[in-house]
Amino acid sequence: MQSARAKGPPSAAIPTISETREQLDRIRSSREFHAPDRGRRFLDYIVEETLAERGAYLKAYTIALEVFGRDASFDAQNDPVVRIEAGRIRRALERYYLVAGQFDKVIITIPKGGYVPCFRHADACPATDPEPLAEASDSPAPVAQTVAPSKPADHSPLDDGAVQSAPASWTFYVTPVSLGLTALIAVFAVPSLFSPLSRPSISPTDRPDFPQVVVEPFEDISEAGASGGIARGLTDEVIGRLAKFREIVVISNLPAVSAGQPPSKDLQEPRFALQGRVRVEDSRLRLTARFVNRHDGSVIWANSYDKDLRIQDVLQVEADLAQDVATALASPYGIIFRNDTAKISPAAPEDWGDYACAQSYYRYRVDLNPKGRDAVRTCLQQATKHLPGNSTYWALLSMTYLDELRFQYSLDKAPAMQSLKSALETARRAVDLDPQNARALQALMLADFFSGDVDAALSAGAAAYEINPNDTELAGEYGFRLALSGKWDTGCELMSGAINKTPGPKGYFEVGLAMCAYMRGDYRAAELWVRMADLRYNPIHHLVLLAILGAEGRLDEAREEHAWLKANAPALLANIRNEIGRRLPRPEDQQRVLADLQTAGVAIASQ
Repeated sequence: MQSARAKGPPSAAIPTISETREQLDRIRSSREFHAPDRGRRFLDYIVEETLAERGAYLKAYTIALEVFGRDASFDAQNDPVVRIEAGRIRRALERYYLVAGQFDKVIITIPKGGYVPCFRHADACPATDPEPLAEASDSPAPVAQTVAPSKPADHSPLDDGAVQSAPASWTFYVTPVSLGLTALIAVFAVPSLFSPLSRPSISPTDRPDFPQVVVEPFEDISEAGASGGIARGLTDEVIGRLAKFREIVVISNLPAVSAGQPPSKDLQEPRFALQGRVRVEDSRLRLTARFVNRHDGSVIWANSYDKDLRIQDVLQVEADLAQDVATALASPYGIIFRNDTAKISPAAPEDWGDYACAQSYYRYRVDLNPKGRDAVRTCLQQATKHLPGNSTYWALLSMTYLDELRFQYSLDKAPAMQSLKSALETARRAVDLDPQNARALQALMLADFFSGDVDAALSAGAAAYEINPNDTELAGEYGFRLALSGKWDTGCELMSGAINKTPGPKGYFEVGLAMCAYMRGDYRAAELWVRMADLRYNPIHHLVLLAILGAEGRLDEAREEHAWLKANAPALLANIRNEIGRRLPRPEDQQRVLADLQTAGVAIASQ
């Protein structure tokens, strides 16, 4: 990932990490740096994350959790704590450099529109230069910096939106020549200046067989058009939330066809349409939504939602309803998935299309049967060859590689580290292709986690969750990683919420909730969760149950689970200390599980 240190004019040396940290210490120790403790924590965090090449993950959500102690329900739109603190620190830095830091060699700034700091040497630009016109832009595809009048406010509407590219460490200044050069760059050079993290999303031509959904304008059926504004607002909200799912293509307006002219052969006729009707009576709002097959007019799904406008304001009602509709339709196990998966023949994987490969991945995830994984991986390998620019196929392929390691499949056939290396490479490829693809960031989160880079994993997970919190599969995985990394309360709460909302199988996450109950000492609930999961093919499921039985002292039943593991996953038991350490980064969590496994009869080698 690029950081703010990765850019700048070729003639200007970029401050080293040690120089930047020394400057940060100098600022913090100055009496002229007026900032409260939490503001100082904020500055420390964003500087260190950027120096660690994780600047792209500096989002309001991540900072709120890591710096300000917010929980997984944090909503940047309703809680502006990060935005406000960023404004205070910007002003504190400006004051410091005006009063005490005029002769400092390193300049640290936080460009508006984001939270990624910039580092540069003071002599990179003359001290007498006029006031810069530019502030860092948070647009999806910025040039190094945008030349535009700065806004007086500290918040851009895009502050909490797309994954940001790292801002540049230098600034344009106004001269007649620079204005002319800026115009030429804007016209001719913009595509060449995109950073890998700021590329536009892949176009529909890169995903030709993904389902296309037309969202028709929602109809106001209230008397005298009383809910027309709400209907339009709901339409926009639903489009925005559906577009976060990269496994579908969302269309808001069909292209017009001139009279007498046939439609272009390059255009595919969308199969699906989402229709909605809105009615408001007194303080009650009802949304009736229908998902229709446009080819034959059949109604695939319909539902009604009721809201009381006395309890929530209109904007929150629109957001909540849009979330419900998007989750029901576009989640990996939602309406679209179920409609299309029923048509895939499990007996003929060689005949699957590329999109069928993606759907088959989720079908395999229902019971985690290793036999299904091999066919899905082969299919996804072919899909990435057919469509090498499709980020989603690379992300799903990455997770099939990782599954071989994390679920202990075929360890006698493929070395574990080779599987992990393949998972990392393909996840990074997915993120490079589409940095705003939440599924790609999910794959990177998992690959980083099992590589031992927990901080990078949680940063990727937070970025993915902020992009698409409506994806229950993603929310559950991110919660699982938070929990296993030691943030049990936050992670378990997020995982529980995902289970309650998911339209798909819950078994994998039920094992996660079993671990949550186990860690708080509620062994009865832990056993109920793990037995409910019924992942009979998954060695890790049996290992969790074995630890629970060991904690309860139920050694006869523990012997049965131990025998199953010895017969089906001997490599897991032979390397048990490392395997537990790979999944539980905190030593105290590792020791607790290892002690209960030892009680259950597992031989634990000394360190």
